[in-house]
Amino acid sequence: MERFAGVLGFLLLLGIAFALSSNRSAIRWKTVGWGIALQLFFAVVVLKGEWMSQRLAWIPFSPGTFSVGILLQIVLFLFLSKRTALPLVAMHWIQAIIGVQILVGLLKFNLVATFFIFMREVVNRLIAYSTEGTKFVFVPLGAEQGERSVGLVIAFQVLPTIIFVASIFAILYYLGIMPTVVQQVSRVMTRFLGSSGAESVSVAASIFMGQAEAPLTIRPFLAEMTRSELMTIMTAGMAHVSGGIMAAYVLVAHVDVVHLLTAVVMTAPGAIMVAKIMVPENETPKTAGNVKVQIPVTDVNLVDAAARGAFEGTQLAINVAGMLIAFVALVALANGLLGFLHQGLESLVRKLPTAGGFMGMLLQYFPENLQQILGTLFRPLAWTMGVSWKDSFQVGNLLGTRMVLNEFISFLQLGQIRESLDNRSFIIATFALCGFANFGSIAIQVGGIGALAPDRRHDLASLGLKAMIAGTLANFLSATIAGIIL
Repeated sequence: MERFAGVLGFLLLLGIAFALSSNRSAIRWKTVGWGIALQLFFAVVVLKGEWMSQRLAWIPFSPGTFSVGILLQIVLFLFLSKRTALPLVAMHWIQAIIGVQILVGLLKFNLVATFFIFMREVVNRLIAYSTEGTKFVFVPLGAEQGERSVGLVIAFQVLPTIIFVASIFAILYYLGIMPTVVQQVSRVMTRFLGSSGAESVSVAASIFMGQAEAPLTIRPFLAEMTRSELMTIMTAGMAHVSGGIMAAYVLVAHVDVVHLLTAVVMTAPGAIMVAKIMVPENETPKTAGNVKVQIPVTDVNLVDAAARGAFEGTQLAINVAGMLIAFVALVALANGLLGFLHQGLESLVRKLPTAGGFMGMLLQYFPENLQQILGTLFRPLAWTMGVSWKDSFQVGNLLGTRMVLNEFISFLQLGQIRESLDNRSFIIATFALCGFANFGSIAIQVGGIGALAPDRRHDLASLGLKAMIAGTLANFLSATIAGIIL
């Protein structure tokens, strides 16, 4: 039943994007088809990687033999393409044959899932290493006994982890590792999804960087971008989370890093797809084709990069702490007001029994807290994503909280209710919440990207709400696909 609901939800989400399109006749269905195909591919090779590997066990190749064979074919192809005048059709056929073999190898040896599992161990080690620095500064408060209190975990484990991971990423960018990864990912997007070079680079950067930092990679092109390109950049920022904060979700919600990594990778083609449905391209981008990744280098050396990353991570950690203090207090205020009104209405019904029928019905449906409102509004959507009806109210509340407040508070609440959720519902919620799409992010993007391209601030502001909806739909599509496959 949940799989059927997931198919229904998938069609519903695409239908919402289509209904909100600014130019339905200009939608490029090839982009939509490749977007769906890439999302399905990443979901299958990670979530069903072991199953696929078992089904292909009959192929008589070892990993070493396979790797050598593919390498020899690539070298031979490069040699022939340079030394002989191969027909274009023949080159395409050779590329296709090599590509199919690589795909079969990925599935047979479960390489993508294995890499993500390896990254899970990397993240766990990073968290452990960050604890060493925390214990040095905060002594016993940074040690394991702090896990009994959510507040202590956030203050002395989560926030220091953000600082440490931000420093690691700054080092990776200084060494040129991350720019290379971003460049290669952007080439795949440009080739399959038909997106321009600049927007592909920004989307690829969004997988690892925050929504305000990713556009820095294409700063020279922002002023002359089309509205569709700006929409794609904003949607990708809304639909992803930064690498620096991902480890924090592991600590506060105890989610699997493999699912977080799968979610951000799946969401990249999904974000382009939804953005191109809602604001199709009807102009000619200046950067049609590939573009070189240009990330400004401001660090003198490795130590300077680590120090800058730590400083930026500290700012991010302070922002997270301030956000939690303010938003949790605002939720408590909203719940207090709703509870006060509910109690007043209940008292009135008791004192005026003649008012009975209408007042009693009003009391029955009047919410006691914000969670009831958000849970009721988003419950049907959570169910169509594949969440069991039993868990749909709680997951619906998380979805609404993510949109109204932010994803960090939603992940915090997800960790608190984990034991009451089915494992399937928990995984779907992990995918659905893994994005920055909320009302506050509109202001962040208009201010951040607008500072890089002041002449486009009006366009950014007019696209803000649409981009938030598109980012939300991209996250929900990833969650729905994961729910169908699980």
